Amino acid sequence: MLSLLEHMYHELDIVRDLNINPITLRRWLLCVQENYRNNPFHNFRHCFCVTQMMYGMIYACQLEKHLTKAELATLLTSAVCHDLDHPGYNNSYQINAKTELAIRYNDISPLENHHCAVCFKILNKPECNVFANTPESTYREIRKGIISLILATDMAKHSDITEQFRNTVNNFDINNDKHRTCLKMILIKCCDISNEVRPMEISDPWVDCLLEEFFQQGDREKSEGLPVAPFMDREKVTKSSTQIGFIKYVLIPLFELFSEVFPNVRELLVIPLMEALQRYEKLKQIEEVDANKSNHEKSEEESSEKLSPENDKEKPNDSRRASCYCLQFYGTNLRKARQFNDLNDYRREIQGSQ
Repeated sequence: MLSLLEHMYHELDIVRDLNINPITLRRWLLCVQENYRNNPFHNFRHCFCVTQMMYGMIYACQLEKHLTKAELATLLTSAVCHDLDHPGYNNSYQINAKTELAIRYNDISPLENHHCAVCFKILNKPECNVFANTPESTYREIRKGIISLILATDMAKHSDITEQFRNTVNNFDINNDKHRTCLKMILIKCCDISNEVRPMEISDPWVDCLLEEFFQQGDREKSEGLPVAPFMDREKVTKSSTQIGFIKYVLIPLFELFSEVFPNVRELLVIPLMEALQRYEKLKQIEEVDANKSNHEKSEEESSEKLSPENDKEKPNDSRRASCYCLQFYGTNLRKARQFNDLNDYRREIQGSQ
């Protein structure tokens, strides 16, 4: 994944045009990876998936022909850094639990502000500052853009950001600065929650990972006496119920809005979402049948136990524990990317190039 991310910066000519030291780029990527926690969902693999989607959408929409190299660097870097040091518990938990992050950022997007802070803490290290050779004015532009885009990933701002973009759709002008800003915010939002756009064999295990992270938060909130969101309660949630609502009311409207400006990506982005929605609706029917069957069997077992109290067999644990899969993802148009067998190979490559 590190070598693929590195190649994206080269393929878009960001390294060449912003005069980025290739060895510094590698050190920075390695440091970024080390600052992602081993959460079920919000981990370095998620960072890679979001960045790969950003890379793919840049090419699909031919944005490399319209945006500056500084803007392309801002998009990629924001995607790479958008969940740095994510603790695995969302903003609602941070605020309700009165955590250090919530106090530090006054309950205003505590996680997203933290991701930004960690991003620039890494970039402030001389050995990791990939923008060290860019003019000061360009760096200020990139920094401002990264902060804006990472903060835009807070789902609490979803309605405001989509409404701003909707107001540009009828007369969208790629040369209009305000329109470009709205576009970039919509882009990172689409990439951040693009899991269901991918093939089922890739997206399905990621849903399990996300649910497991949600359930861990719900369990902790229960133990601490905090409010628990319905979609984080493992005793109430089914896979289909969470995904049907999210796809129908968040994903499809968002990607359809984006495709109004870039209609050529509708088949690539919107159609897979509609197919995923149909798949989860079928799954919901199966889950309902299984639930009814399970309730019927449970009722019979309880009746049997009343008749035979000596029959006290241990019952299986029915709690849903979603598995975290180790997936391999490959970026669009990454033909030239070098492959490394493991992280140690990547480190040795950096040391050998010094």
